[in-house]
Amino acid sequence: MSIFNSNSLDPKTISQNYQSGNYTTVLALKEMISNLHREQNKIQNLLTSLSFALRNFNNLNQFLELTPLMVTRVTDAEGGALILYKENNQVELEQFYCQNNLLRQQINEDFLKVIQEVNSYEIKHQSDQKSYPKLICFPVYVQEKIHNHFSGYLQIYSCPVVSKNVEKGRLYVFSPEPEFSWTQSRKTLTQLVSDQTAVAIANHELTVKLMSKERQDRELEIASEIQVRLLPRQCPTITGLELAAKCETADRVGGDYYDFIPANYDQWDQDTEQVPDSPCQSWSIVIGDVMGKGVPAGLIMTMTRGMLRAEVLNRHSPARVLEHLNRVMYADLDNSHRFVTLFYSEYDPRTHTLRYANAAHNPPLYWNASTNQVKKLDTEGMLVGLQPNSSYEDDAIKLGVYDTVLYYTDGLTDAINQNNQRFDEENLIKAFQYACENYDNSQGILDHILGEIQKFVGSGHSKVDDMTMIILRHKPIAHCPCEDDCI
Repeated sequence: MSIFNSNSLDPKTISQNYQSGNYTTVLALKEMISNLHREQNKIQNLLTSLSFALRNFNNLNQFLELTPLMVTRVTDAEGGALILYKENNQVELEQFYCQNNLLRQQINEDFLKVIQEVNSYEIKHQSDQKSYPKLICFPVYVQEKIHNHFSGYLQIYSCPVVSKNVEKGRLYVFSPEPEFSWTQSRKTLTQLVSDQTAVAIANHELTVKLMSKERQDRELEIASEIQVRLLPRQCPTITGLELAAKCETADRVGGDYYDFIPANYDQWDQDTEQVPDSPCQSWSIVIGDVMGKGVPAGLIMTMTRGMLRAEVLNRHSPARVLEHLNRVMYADLDNSHRFVTLFYSEYDPRTHTLRYANAAHNPPLYWNASTNQVKKLDTEGMLVGLQPNSSYEDDAIKLGVYDTVLYYTDGLTDAINQNNQRFDEENLIKAFQYACENYDNSQGILDHILGEIQKFVGSGHSKVDDMTMIILRHKPIAHCPCEDDCI
């Protein structure tokens, strides 16, 4: 029968209970329950404060400062310490707390002494591997060292701080009282604080990675903007030619390169896009591809552009231009373990002649309008940067009315569909020939080829390489201003 029934309120019953000792038991139980409720509320409030700090502190150090204090309070211990592992089998006393002023300095110094001994082990191992063998499990070694050192005068317990299945350190809690026992409740509370600490460390690592990624993304965005500005903003007006060009990078920064360079580039005005006698001047039309993708390829592409533009001013033949470019760039390309393929051509509007030399680039496709035949424009030549003294060959072709040339990089032929099949050169030739027969302008030809590649690849399939092409169609309708008989 319950001691809290209604009869217990009767004065006579109270007197009997008091005399029999039952009333003393009731008061003791009430006091015990009240103390238990107060203890539970204290622990709950402490853990709630720790959770609040975990959610709201942006600085990891601010949170870690609370860890030893919180684990001490919830376990009614004397103090706590947080040890974190560093690289190369090193540890660090991240935070320390002790309520007892008399013991604080001694315990702190002992922790530092053990840590110094742990950190010196790797150096001793390097100098004397026989006496100091390689540690099989570094966290176990640290735990044994600390527990062995403090077990003589402290009741000490620890929990691992584990983040993503990796032990990042250990949380230690201790008491100098001999009768202090590590009950299951105290062990569980220590583990809770340790888990919160692990979450804080994991959040901090994710934040650092996110900030690094955002910084890298911004740098890539800037690099992409610079690269886009280095490529021609639009195709120039060249007497007798109709041009269209497109460059699509697989990443934000690519290694493809194309350019239109007037022979008298040193007199070129980028604002007015005019030079003296510009309609009659020869133009260099070039396309290239740096082996690789991303920022490294983009840097090489930028270097190639600058050096090639400087070389054009020497007015040499295409083969000599490539020879000089290779000689100048060889050392840098060799050090970076990268190469450049390059097709360099020069169009003379007065003779309608396209002279060219190839440095192992995909040979442009030439469509002869009069015969409806497609052939490749190619010459012998090595990759730029492969050998210091590579030689190249010149060749030339005279363009007829509506003759068309397709300059391209291997991203077009290497485009892969969902069945892992390549678009390949045969399909490119078919698409190019059909476009030349059915479209009367360069942009239409370019759009048709890109459309055929996109249809082949399919929707939702990303590009595996940069894709760049130039369409050159010969339309010698307008006379060169300086010569009436240039056509």
